[in-house]
Amino acid sequence: MRSKQTTIWDIAVKLNISISTVSRALRNAGDINPETKKAVLKLADELDYQPNSIAASLRNSKTNIIGIIVPEFIHSYFPRVILGVQEEAYKSGYKLMISQSGESLEIEKENIHAMISSRVDGLIMALSRETDEYDHIRSVQKRGIPVVFFNRFADELQGSKVLVDDYKGAFEAVDYLIKTGCRRIAHLAGPEKLTMSGNRINGYIDALKLHGIPVLEELIIPCDFMEGKARQATQHLLNMPDRPDAIFVVNDPTAIEALICLKENNVKIPEEISLVCFSNAPHSTFVDPPLTAVVQPLFEIGKTAARLLIEQITEGKAFVPAIKKLETEMVIRKSTRLVSPAGQFPSSLR
Repeated sequence: MRSKQTTIWDIAVKLNISISTVSRALRNAGDINPETKKAVLKLADELDYQPNSIAASLRNSKTNIIGIIVPEFIHSYFPRVILGVQEEAYKSGYKLMISQSGESLEIEKENIHAMISSRVDGLIMALSRETDEYDHIRSVQKRGIPVVFFNRFADELQGSKVLVDDYKGAFEAVDYLIKTGCRRIAHLAGPEKLTMSGNRINGYIDALKLHGIPVLEELIIPCDFMEGKARQATQHLLNMPDRPDAIFVVNDPTAIEALICLKENNVKIPEEISLVCFSNAPHSTFVDPPLTAVVQPLFEIGKTAARLLIEQITEGKAFVPAIKKLETEMVIRKSTRLVSPAGQFPSSLR
């Protein structure tokens, strides 16, 4: 049978002092006799006293819990961001409640309901691929609970946002492909409703325009982060009478599917088709060939999101929502050709 949990009343009775004195001792208040405080802490330890966090949160209107909702845990992107959130949150005395939507709008709504029922102080989230209406998020914000978005969000949503320079990263990737001699460059894109998808498409388009290369709608194919969609899209590109000579891919999982399809069709990479992806997950270096990638600072994204949320929790209505844009870095590997000063492609790649 479960034993009765020790309360501050039990400690007060045993020491013949008031409940308020026990409470102040446990809070390490300064207005209490040191010997009394020592006696309270000693007895609390002996009786294995555990504070009632729910009762405390009801009194203080604060739980010191941050909720995090991400679309999936399968790939490394979101777990690595969560690690950054965790480091920053724990430094400030916050615990984490973590859930994933499984790329489902309905599960995302359920996750938010569970978070609010658990009285989180704030939310950090990336939208699911199905999320195309936002009343469930706005209702959270109307309650005065701050929400910070990262990676996947919509311009219609108000609140602090942490993002990378998607436009610049995409522009630099496509610009590099062009400088290696590629001219017919396809783009496997993300869901159209997400801001980051649009920014990456715009970077892709502007790099082509800068070099006087026509922008062809037939070479821009949304893959929507759906498993199997990228393989279908890549096969579609390979079936064209005039195949692309490069593919710029919205993220790592999509790039891996594209790579598998290219290899199944015995396409030589990068001699026949070059491949560049966004994100740079660890497996990007292990596949054959290793993928040239636009690298995002995932740990720093998490830390920045946590800092913004904690600032808003602390400052309340005085806080002004902010947009933090972090820089990307391009890492050249063997899935792309190298630029030669003489305009010729070297026979060996690093």
